[in-house]
Amino acid sequence: MSTAGRADPRPPAHAADSHDVIRVHGARENNLKDVGIEIPKRRLTVFTGVSGSGKSSLVFGTIAAESQRLINETYSAFVQGFMPNLARPEVDVLDGLTTAIIVDQQRLGADPRSTVGTVTDAGAMLRILFSRLGEPHIGPPGAYAFNVPSVRASGAITVERGDKKAVKATFTRTGGMCPRCEGRGTVTDIDLTQLYDDSKSISEGAFTIPGWKSDSWWTVRLYAESGFLDPDKPIRDYTGKEMRDFLHHEPVKVKVEGVNLTYEGLIPKIRKSFLAKDREAMQPHIRAFVDRAVTFTACPECGGTRLSEAARSSRIGGVSIADACAMQISDLAEWVRGLRERSVAPLLTALGRTLDSFTEIGLGYLSLDRSSGTLSGGEAQRVKMVRHLGSSLTDVTYVFDEPTIGMHPHDIQRMNDLLLRLRDKGNTVLVVEHKPETIAIADHVVDLGPGAGAAGGTVCYEGGVEGLRAGGTLTGRHLDDRASLKPSVRTPAGALEVRGADANNLRNVDVDIPLGVLCVVTGVAGSGKSSLVHGSLVAGTAGAAHGVVSVDQTPIRGSRRSNPATYTGLLDPVRKAFAKANGVKPALFSPNSEGACPNCNGAGVIYTDLAMMAGVATVCEECEGKRFQAPVLEYRLGGRDISEVLAMSVTEAGEFFASGDARTPAAQRVLGRLGDVGLGYLTLGQPLTTLSGGERQRLKLASHMGEKGGVYVLDEPTTGLHLADVEHLLGLLDRLVDSGKSVVVIEHHQAVMAHADWIIDLGPGAGHDGGRIVFEGTPADLVAARSTLTGEHLAAYVGA
Repeated sequence: MSTAGRADPRPPAHAADSHDVIRVHGARENNLKDVGIEIPKRRLTVFTGVSGSGKSSLVFGTIAAESQRLINETYSAFVQGFMPNLARPEVDVLDGLTTAIIVDQQRLGADPRSTVGTVTDAGAMLRILFSRLGEPHIGPPGAYAFNVPSVRASGAITVERGDKKAVKATFTRTGGMCPRCEGRGTVTDIDLTQLYDDSKSISEGAFTIPGWKSDSWWTVRLYAESGFLDPDKPIRDYTGKEMRDFLHHEPVKVKVEGVNLTYEGLIPKIRKSFLAKDREAMQPHIRAFVDRAVTFTACPECGGTRLSEAARSSRIGGVSIADACAMQISDLAEWVRGLRERSVAPLLTALGRTLDSFTEIGLGYLSLDRSSGTLSGGEAQRVKMVRHLGSSLTDVTYVFDEPTIGMHPHDIQRMNDLLLRLRDKGNTVLVVEHKPETIAIADHVVDLGPGAGAAGGTVCYEGGVEGLRAGGTLTGRHLDDRASLKPSVRTPAGALEVRGADANNLRNVDVDIPLGVLCVVTGVAGSGKSSLVHGSLVAGTAGAAHGVVSVDQTPIRGSRRSNPATYTGLLDPVRKAFAKANGVKPALFSPNSEGACPNCNGAGVIYTDLAMMAGVATVCEECEGKRFQAPVLEYRLGGRDISEVLAMSVTEAGEFFASGDARTPAAQRVLGRLGDVGLGYLTLGQPLTTLSGGERQRLKLASHMGEKGGVYVLDEPTTGLHLADVEHLLGLLDRLVDSGKSVVVIEHHQAVMAHADWIIDLGPGAGHDGGRIVFEGTPADLVAARSTLTGEHLAAYVGA
């Protein structure tokens, strides 16, 4: 039978179905070199490449940034005025974008009142639950919130209704904040001897507080010229009234050199200036001062719970909200499921689902009262994921930055399942990742490189995982790399004895940490590794006796004016070398001091704020982005001016300062350490704000390698490292041990475990299911025993 003329049974494709890819053409953000790719929607795409190859510049700096900018532009000008200003990325074409939800590694706010409960919905739902079911009933949800103080007021108010008349009114608000510690959970005792030298007067420089120089008009001169104190009298000779004015005076307006300033006592000023932030968020020198001058103790009134007595007295089945927040989240979820109250059934369902999400994502060992500033970057990223797991949104783009950071191999499969679930709901999932277990589940892979910095920024491969393996790129060649167990291990030259360790979830742990070898501390997330190493080894007396140098996961700090040269201290010997060669002051060779271009103040660019529109950064026309005054650039060292030196890579600078007129041994030592950690491609003047997470970690390691100490403690040094760079790191660890150092590494990466001389495995689980030593011995013994989760995964990794 003829089919001629019969209509095609398939309906014509709808125009809306043709937008199945995100098209990027001509991307030039940071080191990207006119990158053009097409990313399939509703698929899982993994971006790979060595650290510094341009992954974050493409995913976060281009795709996610433009999506956020376009969404912000849909709001009114008034609303945009309250939103961050986002500049348009350097890209020619960006088509097919959807709403981007970014889940990055940025640490959560480190305010003392910020906890796991406050940064998720769990704390708010728990407060509502207690306000409905708590006995005795003390008030609305705010009565259970440690961020809400109780307020009482009374007085006359004018009611503008008909004939205006004053009426008496009272106002009360019941909050849950502990009045003693103001919701912080700790109280402070300040050692006055660390604030000033009482044998001196203010004008003689009595203050010993960091940053309080004798000519600082906003601090020292404020006290000297306030009229309350005699600036030339030694502090020890102050009268009782002068001492009260000096230490405890309430804020009051004073005029200093015609400028209106606020004078207040030294102790409240120190509390506001130094103690308003969580200790973990402080710069190192400020943290050292605070540790020296301030003693933190649990608030005696609330017992560290942050809550008022009324909030602690209200209970559900004998459990107060303070008890609930202190529970391990997995246990709290069980308690919530055990509540049977039909009037709040929807609330119990939502709260239970949120708490179960924590357990599902591997964070069931946390508690809701855990300070958010104490979470690692990986934990912070997973806490942010909690709010998205139960979301009903589809057709959005989720962007993740190495979501497996800080995860034991046992937990990585769980994370992979979550990524696939988000994709299967119809979302586009973009992941920047180095772990082969996550690369293996990708629908699409974009490999950037071939190198880092100026040697990267191009797409080396785009396609499926099998094609990546056969493609011959650096990532493809190393995708199936497996480190083997050492045929022989080093013999310890002693031990650091840790006895009765009970910080956090540790259960009276006794362990000997061997010296003179590479010792790796392992265990699932939350098993007690950091509590043992940082809480008992680094902070303990044994660590102090052996000169422990700790390189932890706290992010390095720096503005766009900071760069590798300033962070590592390299700029100091360089400035002195220039000054000596030219017979001038070293300050001329700093873009943040006397040598700065007056037009851009040494920034190299002019930032123009356009209110609610995106700000604009333009290269300074006067210095052409070199950051220095023209006369400074006339001075040379080895035929180069200071701007040319800062434009060199670490490798180039190493050769430059090694010989000839420019020979500077102090600079050479710093550059050598930067090369040892694999940062030879970085330029000395590159802003820290443009560095990737892995680059920042290694920069921090390089700066600490210059410190004198017999024991190095590293916290997950493979964070942000490409598969090819892990081998380089193992070589660095070996060199440290062979030079006579002892190296203790907290690590999840199986290649580092296999390369260890000694392994200490904690567990068996997380939270109250952990905190015990489940194995001590060589990697070979761990593989042979297979008695722990770590042993099972390491055995599978080495093919035993």
